[in-house]
Amino acid sequence: MSSYCSLVYLMIFLPGVILLYSITPQKHKWKSLLFSGYAFFWIISGKLLIYLILTTFSMHYFGIWMETIQRDRKLELSEADKSEKKAIKAKYQKKLTQIVTFAVILHIGALVVLKYTKFFGTNINTLLTTLDIPFQFDIPSFMLPIGISFYTMEAVSYLFDVYRGVIKAEKNLAKLAVYISFFPQIMEGPIARYSQTADQLWKCEKISYNNMTMGIQRILYGMLKKVVIADRLNMFIDEVFSKYTNYDGGVTMVAMIFYTCQLYMEFSGTMDVIIGSGQIFGIKLPENFKQPFFSKTISDFWTRWHITLGAWFRDYIFYPMSMSKPLKQITLKSRKYLGNHFGPLIAGSIALFSVWICNGLWHGAAWSYIFFGLFHFSLILTGNIIEPFVKFITDKLHINRNKWYYVGMQIIRTVILVNIGELFFRAQGLRAGLFMFKNMITNFSLASIIDGSIFKLGIDKHDILIVFIACLIVLIVSILKEKGVSIRETIAKQNIVIRWAIYYAMIMFIIIFGAYGSQYVPIDPIYANF
Repeated sequence: MSSYCSLVYLMIFLPGVILLYSITPQKHKWKSLLFSGYAFFWIISGKLLIYLILTTFSMHYFGIWMETIQRDRKLELSEADKSEKKAIKAKYQKKLTQIVTFAVILHIGALVVLKYTKFFGTNINTLLTTLDIPFQFDIPSFMLPIGISFYTMEAVSYLFDVYRGVIKAEKNLAKLAVYISFFPQIMEGPIARYSQTADQLWKCEKISYNNMTMGIQRILYGMLKKVVIADRLNMFIDEVFSKYTNYDGGVTMVAMIFYTCQLYMEFSGTMDVIIGSGQIFGIKLPENFKQPFFSKTISDFWTRWHITLGAWFRDYIFYPMSMSKPLKQITLKSRKYLGNHFGPLIAGSIALFSVWICNGLWHGAAWSYIFFGLFHFSLILTGNIIEPFVKFITDKLHINRNKWYYVGMQIIRTVILVNIGELFFRAQGLRAGLFMFKNMITNFSLASIIDGSIFKLGIDKHDILIVFIACLIVLIVSILKEKGVSIRETIAKQNIVIRWAIYYAMIMFIIIFGAYGSQYVPIDPIYANF
């Protein structure tokens, strides 16, 4: 069961969980979800399940510890004189900060050791060799549990929210365990906050006809994206990116565009399957995509793409850094000399840089991922810097920035920049990415497209036609969603004949045009590796 879109998950595991959940008495339904989560994790990671269990115990212990201190603080403050309250607050705040710092270092530290030891060790050894220092570190190898980045971030968000008093510490260990191990999201997200899903998971609604059909709708739509589009493009993309020196800039550009399409269809399609799976059980998971290719700027793009990851970095890295005393002092001083727009940019840029370094490393332990993060940091920072100048010029020229042609130009520019970023994201290392980018500029040619040789690289004209039709369906749905029209609700309101005719049409389309069989190599779940 390597993917949520696999037949094992959709035809065996998910129906099995639905059956188990349905026959379990109401007060014990949470146990069926806990058992299913642990069983799912065991199937994909085996004995590495111990990491998930230790994370759960750690969250429970540190959360209760912090709440105990908060309770003691409240009691002492209620009995203290006004003159003593400031010192009491400072004393307890120091304790809380020490605890949450230790807890976060423990969780993030485990992630860093397991995921980044080889990367940092290799680079240190390379540096020692370059400096002619006759010493090399022995680099240990660790087995990495699937989804560790996702459930670690959920654990850290829980601890921070308890520390801030946003939520109460959960005294019920089982409730925490259900939250952190919910099987649809454990491998690829979305990164849900405790306040978003824990109560739903504990309440355990009965499976209703509406939730079942709406969940299946979402799953089928995700399968369309993943199996018909992403998997069909896989052989061409793998061929060009693995043998990038063999092809001209035209083929490289096509591969870049196809990969951006593939990444979106695979990840958003998997999210559809995940969110649809959750809806079957009455669990509303947070959305992770919101029509990202209609974004006008890179900043806008990252509020629409992998939404829960961006929100996590915003709430737990960017805002805390921006509001820290050193950066607030920098903002205060720079505002006097640079004004209200450029003054805050200095401190904001420091926090933004930290976010994008973390974002790059979160995606993988490689320089290409760090470059990917810095690429987007540079684009967002540049956009923030030039915004007053752009506004000045458009005002002078009497250009309405809300007109369709200006918005269209912004969207096209953003899509181009996103594609360039994804080229480096997919390339087999930073050098390969730089070579491919240079190749598109200095060795661009349409010869392979004109003579048809491009259709011999794992994809033919029929594949292109099928991908085009499927992408057109996704585009139409996205346009309607952008306009506030819910296709799923519209379908659900139709009479039973029309409704099920649409369902069967979707199923047949996936069966007939899905990319599976010996001639195709399905893409592995991309974000599960992060």
